[in-house]
Amino acid sequence: MIPNTAGDKPDTRPEPRSGPGARCRHCGECLETTFVDLGMSPLCESFVPPERLNTMEPFYPLHVWVCGRCFLVQLEEYVSPESIFTEYAYFASYSDSWLQHVRQYTELVVDRFGLTPESRVVEIASNDGYLLQYFVQRGIPVLGVEPAANVAAAAGKKGVPTRVEFFTEASAQRLVSDGQQADLAVANNVLAQVPDLNGFVKGIRILLKPSGVVTAEFPHLVRLVAGNQFDTIYHEHFSYFSFTTIVRLFAAHGLTVFDVQELPTHGGSLRTYAKRDTSASHPVSNRVGELLTREAALGVSSIDYYRGFARQVEATKRRLLEFLITAKSEGKSIAGYGAPGKGNTLLNYCGIRTDFLDYTVDRNPYKQGKFLPGTRIPIQHPDRIRETRPDYVLILPWNVRDEIMAQLAYVRDWGARFVVPIPTVTVYP
Repeated sequence: MIPNTAGDKPDTRPEPRSGPGARCRHCGECLETTFVDLGMSPLCESFVPPERLNTMEPFYPLHVWVCGRCFLVQLEEYVSPESIFTEYAYFASYSDSWLQHVRQYTELVVDRFGLTPESRVVEIASNDGYLLQYFVQRGIPVLGVEPAANVAAAAGKKGVPTRVEFFTEASAQRLVSDGQQADLAVANNVLAQVPDLNGFVKGIRILLKPSGVVTAEFPHLVRLVAGNQFDTIYHEHFSYFSFTTIVRLFAAHGLTVFDVQELPTHGGSLRTYAKRDTSASHPVSNRVGELLTREAALGVSSIDYYRGFARQVEATKRRLLEFLITAKSEGKSIAGYGAPGKGNTLLNYCGIRTDFLDYTVDRNPYKQGKFLPGTRIPIQHPDRIRETRPDYVLILPWNVRDEIMAQLAYVRDWGARFVVPIPTVTVYP
């Protein structure tokens, strides 16, 4: 039996959730309030190989709820994490701006927490070693925990030792037993992908040394709402967090958030710093109270804050379709750039297929030659844009639009323009 290392707090994990009367995955409250309903959609990373073009795809409801007690925004779990992440199509190292982001993070935390070759860094959902490689270069021992074997193999080629498994409370106990307790645990963009939030956060506390620190990055719900970022909602993301909800979640399992940074990544993210609640190190920064106060003023702990989002989503859908219909009526050609999860949510919700988008391109060879889930738009090598000279390039990973427009600056030679769909349709020369 795994001991409850978070003290004498009760296990608040709710019963499994499905169908009418589903309950909040954190506090167990019955979910009754819709945040937004994006209809039916396939798994956003389930790219279709050519030999399966004539087969059916499963579609699942993309109906998002908000808990009336703890205000966690969430999807029901229709597909298990094992079905989604055992083999995965996302390789973080294909984004130059993301690599720059994590290089800067490495420099920051090594200096701030005095990490040395005697320290240990463990990253949960370590992907292809995109981050841990920079700790390896500084001689700091690392371990990645990554459920997707195909992605973990890429990490191994970077010299990043990786365990192929899901991080859970039980796996945290095994890591500690194997001498892998962490001075620094890293959880970048993984909290949203965990259906068992309570067990996951308990596992983080177990993994930390008594004076250890965990940093967690995740898209900020407040920015999602303000920026109309509905396309960041997909089945692989079970939950969406305000800072207020994260502080409550961590506190419920023996972790104290002592600092927070607001980041531009993924359309606006937070990086939180937390420690065991028994640790006397790292006093709580003023930034924690300031952000909690700002969120309170916005009303994130009131159900009224979450109403109305669906209407602005519907308006964005209409504006994008109006642009595409006009462009095609004028005989213009449109290509996509990227095959991200957010793009698949956008295209499926709006009903955009090859009648509007001729094809899309992606730098990731794993995706090239396949087709987008649901819409069956072909994914090709980026050179295809130079060959076909489209009139417009629709940027699906809009969060890195500046990087993409710089990479594709040559399209301006034939007068092509860039289209960014979020927060509202914008055409760039």
